[in-house]
Amino acid sequence: MASLVDTLTASGGTEPAGFLNDIVEQLWPNINVAGAQIAKDVVEPILASTLPGPLSSLHFVKLDLGHVPIRFSNVDVHKTTTQGIKLDMDLDWEGVCDIELDGNHVPKIGIEKVQLKGRLSVLLCPLTNIIPLIGAAQVAFINPPSLKLDFTNAASIADCFLIEKAVRNTILGIISGMAVLPNRFLVKLDANNDYFKTYQPHHGILRLTVEKATGITAPKKKSGASRLLAKIVKDVPDCYVKVKIGAEEEWRTSVQKNNQEPVWNETHDFLVTDYEQIISLDIQDDDLGGDDDIGLGSTTVKDILLKGGSQDLTLVHKGDPTDAKLTVHAKFYNFVADAQLLSAAGSEVQSKDQICGIVTILVASALGLQGQRDELNPSIRVTWGDKNFLTAAKTYTPGVDIFNPSFDQAFRIPLTAGMVANPEAVGNFKISLMNKKVESGSAEVAFQDVLGAPGLVREDSFDVGSGAVVRASISIHGIQLAN
Repeated sequence: MASLVDTLTASGGTEPAGFLNDIVEQLWPNINVAGAQIAKDVVEPILASTLPGPLSSLHFVKLDLGHVPIRFSNVDVHKTTTQGIKLDMDLDWEGVCDIELDGNHVPKIGIEKVQLKGRLSVLLCPLTNIIPLIGAAQVAFINPPSLKLDFTNAASIADCFLIEKAVRNTILGIISGMAVLPNRFLVKLDANNDYFKTYQPHHGILRLTVEKATGITAPKKKSGASRLLAKIVKDVPDCYVKVKIGAEEEWRTSVQKNNQEPVWNETHDFLVTDYEQIISLDIQDDDLGGDDDIGLGSTTVKDILLKGGSQDLTLVHKGDPTDAKLTVHAKFYNFVADAQLLSAAGSEVQSKDQICGIVTILVASALGLQGQRDELNPSIRVTWGDKNFLTAAKTYTPGVDIFNPSFDQAFRIPLTAGMVANPEAVGNFKISLMNKKVESGSAEVAFQDVLGAPGLVREDSFDVGSGAVVRASISIHGIQLAN
């Protein structure tokens, strides 16, 4: 295995993307039609389920992405450890659109401009010896992209109000759920593509310690009453830090009361999918009237590791640098298929939240389903202890083999020391075939069976009854401190 520094500095440099932009420009009319259909099929149901009140009735009545194509730049090409090809590139879209949404008891909303920017990662894998030579393409933003929407007509009053914020946040949430690492949007290029060879595992774990902050000052109060109170009573902030990497769940430190030099020394583990992922740190003042921003700091996984694992980050407030600094430390652990490392890491864990390994469950397909095709709505549910996952449900449409559906989804369960020491407490892995909300059959796999399998991988077509099988893989990895 290459050293961590060699891995982090392996890039051969970026290149222009002129040829790619020429292709996109020629394809843009087709992309416009296909992209509009995907947006309608995917976005509308999520708007209905997530937007508040009357906004939930919004639906597209016009969806034209305009004549300005997406542009790419700064392309960097890598070979992955799983013998695939990885292309990283900047995406910049200054779209001039004609989009209208309408709903019940809300004014018609028009969107005339979209600004979308981010760094995109495209994985081409597995590589094969059969045309088209690539089994699948997986597309994802390395970090959450920036999005700005310009509204027209009646919605212009909402540019700084409820509708703009609600719609933009919902769209960003959809993008994160589908295509911000570790989530990837999968496009099969070979109908016989093997998902087990396509899936790209996490690189490892970043063990991040938020040590302390210095030079903190209380944020300016918004209301007149708050400002008056601050003059009477010296306002010393109650600080905590929010930390986020990619689309993973946000973590928060404890609150340090009345302290302008707060010390936390608190540690949390984050799964890392790309070394260019941004570590976003947001210091807040805990306040009964609503928490106030104190300052934002950020670095990348790559930067903090190349700096020896420690950084003093300058905090920025509303775009302006401040005198405050936040000190953070990091260690990186690789995932290794070694049961002894799993146990050893578990014995060294210092808190219940720290990770000593990971379980990865891949659900490729189901075969041999029975019933009327129009009545089938299959999905696969995976449970282990209190963890419960469900694939997307499939519905029959022309060209879809609803009796042998592909799911191609991955689920990850971070392992803690307690889970490793007492796997019986969480029971067996259960793989269930569902039709709508009804379980039609299941199979179970013991944790120890996976630990005893070659390479700590149990891969099989599991019999779930009634002649149906589910092709799935369960793997376990321990962690090892990177060199």
